[in-house]
Amino acid sequence: MKDGTRLAISDGRTDKTFDTLLDRPDIGDMFAFRYPAGEPAAPPAFNHDPGRVRVEALFRALYGDCRKGEVAAKLRTVKWLPRHGGGTVTLTEAQGAADALERVSKELDALPSSFVKYLIPPAGTYNCRVIAGTDRMSMHAYGAAIDINTKHTTYWQWVKPGPDGTYRWSNQIPAEIVDIFEKNGFIWGGRWYHFDTMHFEYRPELATQRK
Repeated sequence: MKDGTRLAISDGRTDKTFDTLLDRPDIGDMFAFRYPAGEPAAPPAFNHDPGRVRVEALFRALYGDCRKGEVAAKLRTVKWLPRHGGGTVTLTEAQGAADALERVSKELDALPSSFVKYLIPPAGTYNCRVIAGTDRMSMHAYGAAIDINTKHTTYWQWVKPGPDGTYRWSNQIPAEIVDIFEKNGFIWGGRWYHFDTMHFEYRPELATQRK
């Protein structure tokens, strides 16, 4: 990287548990789970969370460190579904994220009005915070994620696990919305076992890997 820091593609470990992948990943681990871009939505396999494994040093290099004010300096205002009065949101200009969200907004704005209830009001974009219950930075902390209207979404931490301790996936977000985000480089939290169907984050290295 620019400061001379080197990041390992592989640390040589092949015995990582799911929690170790999340907490101590190498770059190769970020691709441990295939992201099924463009495929019909379906319940993911146990712990199949493509995109949740992230090397934080790499993302700080790409987007900045929000705790040092580096992310806020790169934020851009984006009009959100202006034809439907969606207001504005902010996303980072880094790596083309804000440009991609502008394309998403334009395409979503052209959908029939029946889709608007899923998208307005948006629930948030930039937020310098860690992921709930962890010390790992959220993609919101890099200004590279958006949550849509929570009224029609599901989140694994809002539901009670079954008798076997697993979480039952459910989803209301239409495929048309997911497809527009994915075509423009965003991945969807509804494709995670630990589902978060309101959540979309800019991850073109994963979202563009279509069949």
